[in-house]
Amino acid sequence: MENRRNFFHLHLISDSTGETLISAGRAASAQFRGANPIEHVYPLIRNKQQLLPVLEHIDEKPGIVLYTIVDQLLADYVDQRCKELGVPSVNLLEPVLAVFQAYLGSRSRRRVGAQHVLNADYFRRIEALDFAMDHDDGQMPDEYDEADVVIVGISRTSKTPTSIYLANRGIKVANVPLVPGTPLPESLLKATKPLIVGLVATTDRISQVRENRELGHTKGFDPSPYTDRANIIEELKYARAVCARHQWPVIDVSRRSIEETAAAIVALRPKLR
Repeated sequence: MENRRNFFHLHLISDSTGETLISAGRAASAQFRGANPIEHVYPLIRNKQQLLPVLEHIDEKPGIVLYTIVDQLLADYVDQRCKELGVPSVNLLEPVLAVFQAYLGSRSRRRVGAQHVLNADYFRRIEALDFAMDHDDGQMPDEYDEADVVIVGISRTSKTPTSIYLANRGIKVANVPLVPGTPLPESLLKATKPLIVGLVATTDRISQVRENRELGHTKGFDPSPYTDRANIIEELKYARAVCARHQWPVIDVSRRSIEETAAAIVALRPKLR
C-alpha cells in the first residue's frame, strides 16, 4: 500500500517543455521533509485529445496537479476535471499573468512556448555553451579575454558544472585548474575583460568528493596523493594565496548548490565593473 507520508504523486502538465513546472514542483517539494514526489511529466499538451489520457492517469494515481497551459479553454477544462476527480490543481502561469496584465495595462498574447523562440538570447546561450565546453579545464587559454567569467580552483570545486549552468544563462565562462607547482597561463594574468573568481571548499568536502569519484581505474594511477588530506590542505592554501595575490574574489562552495554558486558569481559581476 502507498504510504502518503513518504511519497506523493506530482503531475506536471505543460503545453511546452515542462521545464518551468519541474523547477517549481521541485522547489516546493524541497520545503517538506519526508515528502518525496513521484513526478509524472506531460509535455506538449495542446489539445483536449492529448489531455484525456493524462487525466485518466491522474485518476489512477491521484496527487497534486501543477500545470502551465496558456489556452484558457483547455486550462478551464483541466480545473474542472481535477475538481471532479477530487485532486488539487494549480495553474502556475495564471496569477503571474494577472499581475503582469494589471501592471502593464494590456492582456497577454497567450502564445504557447513564447519563451522558447529562436531569438538573439537563445543563440547567445548556445554560443555561451559552446564556449564553456571549448574552454573547460584550462583548454584554449589564448581566448580567456573573450570570456565574461573565468573560474579558477583546485580539482573538485565544481568548476565545470558551474560553468555550464552560467552558460545556460548566456554567460561565456572558462575554467582553469589551480595546481601547485604549475604556473598560471600568462593569458589569464593579462586578461582585462572577464571577472576572475576562485572557488574553494573545506578539506572535508573535497576529500569526500574525491574519494567518491569514479577514477576509471586508469592503469598506473595512484589515488593516494589526490585524496590525501594533507595534500588537499596545501592545494587550498595555494588556491587562496593565488586569489589573494591577484585580488580575485573567492567563493566557498562547501555548502552551496551549483545554482547558489552561480548566483553568487552573477552578483559579483556588476560590483566589479
